[in-house]
Amino acid sequence: EVQLVESGGGLVQAGGSLRLSCAASGFAFDDYAIGWFRQAPGKEREGVSCISDSVRGLYYEDSVKGRFSISKDSSSHTVYLHMNSLKPEDSAVYYCAASRRSLIASQALVNSEYDYWGRGTQVTVSS
Repeated sequence: EVQLVESGGGLVQAGGSLRLSCAASGFAFDDYAIGWFRQAPGKEREGVSCISDSVRGLYYEDSVKGRFSISKDSSSHTVYLHMNSLKPEDSAVYYCAASRRSLIASQALVNSEYDYWGRGTQVTVSS
């Protein structure tokens, strides 16, 4: 059974940091791209970051470039999203997702390119 389990969300003040984790199981982890998405109330789910299956491809949504970084630990089948300089507009439910495709930049942050999804973790940034 494929599972993606997010953790690490919480309440943080503006300017603070959080590290989200996505623990994966039930599929060939190193053969999949892993993406992070977020959805704020009343808004569509948007792509935040992606690490390709080869790890050479790292992609970020413009508003998080320079503040967020994505990394992968193949030994533990875990992908991390390191979030720094958090802003209130970063508040959302954050989801990780897995894609069996070799994604290029134009695909990496597109919801429909992903096959499996986690249930999400809430991030709230107070001003």
